[in-house]
Amino acid sequence: MFETLSDRLTSVFSSLRGKGRLSEEDINATAREIRLALLEADVALPVVREFISRIKERARGEEVSKALNPAQQVIKIVNEELVEVLGGQTRQIRFAKNPPTVIMLAGLQGAGKTTLAGKLAKWLAADRNTPLLVAADLQRPNAVTQLQVVGERAGTPVFAPEPGNGVGDPVQVARESVEHARRNNHNVVIIDTAGRLGVDSEMMQQAADIRDAVEPDEIIFVVDAMIGQDAVNTAQAFLDGVGYDAVALTKLDGDARGGAALSIRHITGRPIMFASTGEKLEDFDLFHPDRMASRILDMGDVLTLIEQAQRTFDEAEVEKMASTIASDEDFTLDDFLQQMSMVRRLGPIGNLLGMMPGMGQMREQIDNIDDKDLDRIQAIIQSMTPAERANPKMINGSRRLRIANGSGTQVSDVNGLVTRFFEAQKMMRKMKNGGMPGIPGMPGMPGAGGGNRKKAKAQGKKAKKGKQRSGNPMKARQQEAERAAERRRRQEEGAQQPQLPPGLGGGDGGQPTLPPGFGGPNMPDLSNFKLPKK
Repeated sequence: MFETLSDRLTSVFSSLRGKGRLSEEDINATAREIRLALLEADVALPVVREFISRIKERARGEEVSKALNPAQQVIKIVNEELVEVLGGQTRQIRFAKNPPTVIMLAGLQGAGKTTLAGKLAKWLAADRNTPLLVAADLQRPNAVTQLQVVGERAGTPVFAPEPGNGVGDPVQVARESVEHARRNNHNVVIIDTAGRLGVDSEMMQQAADIRDAVEPDEIIFVVDAMIGQDAVNTAQAFLDGVGYDAVALTKLDGDARGGAALSIRHITGRPIMFASTGEKLEDFDLFHPDRMASRILDMGDVLTLIEQAQRTFDEAEVEKMASTIASDEDFTLDDFLQQMSMVRRLGPIGNLLGMMPGMGQMREQIDNIDDKDLDRIQAIIQSMTPAERANPKMINGSRRLRIANGSGTQVSDVNGLVTRFFEAQKMMRKMKNGGMPGIPGMPGMPGAGGGNRKKAKAQGKKAKKGKQRSGNPMKARQQEAERAAERRRRQEEGAQQPQLPPGLGGGDGGQPTLPPGFGGPNMPDLSNFKLPKK
C-alpha cells in the first residue's frame, strides 16, 4: 500500500546522509520532496500543508542544528510527525461494564464490512471473548448467507432471524440480537449493517435508527483504503450523518497509494482502530500508528513480527528448537523441516521479510519469492527415509533419483537442496563453536562452548611480537630513543632496590619488586636487630 511513498521518502533521506550541517536550502529542498511524495500518495492537501509546516519548523530548531547527525534527526522528526498524523496512540476497544459490548459496523457497500465482521469476531475470540455476529444487512442480495459462511469459517455463531434480500426489519433484528446475546452468554455483539454504492439519505437514516435502538458502545466506520481521496469525503459524510468512534481500514494489501490512511484521522479527528491486510480471516489486527510510520520509512515492523510468532508458535516447540540448536548434535534435515513449517505458519515469506528493517531496498527480490518453492523443498525432504534425513551424506546417486521421483522434482533440485543444507549445517557448527564468521564480536552460542578462537590466537601472536620497528627512519629513531629512555628509567629504579642473593629473588636470581618504603633511603636500619632466644 505505501510502497511508492516509502521509496520516495527513502530517496529523500539518502541525499541528506553524510551532511554535518543542514542549511536552509537543504531543509527547503527536503520539505519540497516530502510534499511531492505525500501528494503523489493521494494524501489530502490540508494534511500535507500542516505536516510540512511542522517538519520545517522543527528542522530549523535547536534539535537539528545542535545534533551530531542532522540527517538522522530529520528522519526522527518525520517519523514522529507521521505517528501523530496516523493517530499517535493505538486505539483499543472500549468494553461495556455490563455485557454484552455492542459494536456496530457502518460503511459503503463493497468496503468489506461483512468480511471484516468475521475477522473481528475471530480476533476477539482469540482473546477469550464470546462474540455473536448479527445479520442486519437485509437489502444486499445474499448478504445474510455470506455472513453465515464467514461466521462458520470464523467459528462464531450468527444471529439471522430474517432471510434478507429485501425482507425483514433490520432495526428489529439489531434490537433482538442484544437480548439473544444476554440469554446465550455472548459478551460481544457485532452488527453488520447495510451499505450503498454511494452516500444517500435512506442508508443514513437506517444506520441512525439501528444506532438509536441498540445504543452501541463502539460505532466503527469501515472504509476501503484503495478508493483514495473519496475515502475522506465518505468518512466525513458518515461522521455528519451517523457519527462513529473509530475507523477500520480494509484492503491495505492493495497497490493503491494509501493516502486515505494518512488523511482520515486528520480530517475527521477519529482514530484508526483496525487494519485488514489480506483475504484470510487472520489478516487483521489493531492499527499501530508508530509501527505503520516505521514501515513507511523502511524501518521495519519487528514488534508485529514478534507478536505474530507468539500467537502462532507453541512455547514447547520454541524451547525444543532452541535446545536442539544449542546442543552438541548436528542440525538435521528433520530439524530444518520443522523450522520451515514453523515459519510457514506465520504467513507468506514476502510479508515476513517486508517487516524487517531496510528491506524496502530489496522489494523486487522479495516480490519474486514464491512460497511454492518451500512446498517443493518440503516434498523432497518428506520423500527421504528417516536415516537419510538424519545423515544426508549417505544420499548417493541412486537415492537422489528415488527421492526426485518420489517428490515429483528433478535430481538437480535434490542436489541443490542437499548442497545448501550442508552449508547451513556448517554455519550452525560455527555458530556453536566460534561465533558467526564475518560478524565482529559475535560470540559462540550459550552452553555450546567456543568463542572467537582466531581473534584470541591473533592477539597472542601480537603480544609475543611486541612493538615493531617502523620503516620510517625518523619514526624509527624516535622509537629507539623512547626505548633507551625506558631502559634508563628501569635501571635507575633497579639501583634503588636491595640486592638479594641468588635464589632468594624472583626466580633465576632475579630481583623481586618490594613494597614502597623498602630500598633506598627509606630502608630501615636492621644492623642491631637480634632474634629472641629459645
